Amino acid sequence: MKIAVVCANGRVAKKVITEAVSRGLQVKAIMKKDEPTRAQEKVIKDLFKVTYADVADCDAVVDAFGAWTPETLPLHSTSLQHLCDVLSGKANRLLVVGGAGSLYVNPEHTACVADGPDFPEEFKPLAAAQAKALRELRDRTDVRWTFISPAADFQADGERTGEYILGGEELTLNSRGESIISYADYAIAMVDEIVNGNHIGQRIGVVRK
Repeated sequence: MKIAVVCANGRVAKKVITEAVSRGLQVKAIMKKDEPTRAQEKVIKDLFKVTYADVADCDAVVDAFGAWTPETLPLHSTSLQHLCDVLSGKANRLLVVGGAGSLYVNPEHTACVADGPDFPEEFKPLAAAQAKALRELRDRTDVRWTFISPAADFQADGERTGEYILGGEELTLNSRGESIISYADYAIAMVDEIVNGNHIGQRIGVVRK
């Protein structure tokens, strides 16, 4: 199996690449700036310049785009729409590194994590941008997409336990009442979904076991 990881310079992307390569997958890293990577193949290209020719030989494309400043937050939507347009009507799957803010916290799906009183104010614009991108993604019936939300406490340097709990649209807690996962364990869940393809057209969530 061969995959492409777009915005491969990011920290989550690097964990996904490491996990995929360790399992014998062929990985093409698509990055704006030339940096060292564990991927077997490298393409230096801005996300908005990516064409189908760049990913045609890949079974799946991982969108690891991230933006945090006020002026770049709208790119969550425009970048995802660009990749959807690239893959429109194609068999290649699209897997999106999402956020936890849009996970629902009630069975009616009327309230999200980001709506809670304890959600950090500084992260609300990012959560809103990612939620908007997800809403727009749900309208795409021409793309074989999967949106993967991490737990609320997404730890860059957390340990790789090798285990996780798979959730759905609602925030899932582990047996200790925690919503936490490391980048490394998130990468395991991402690669599992890449290999198995069990949640096409769905948003799923993951939390440490």
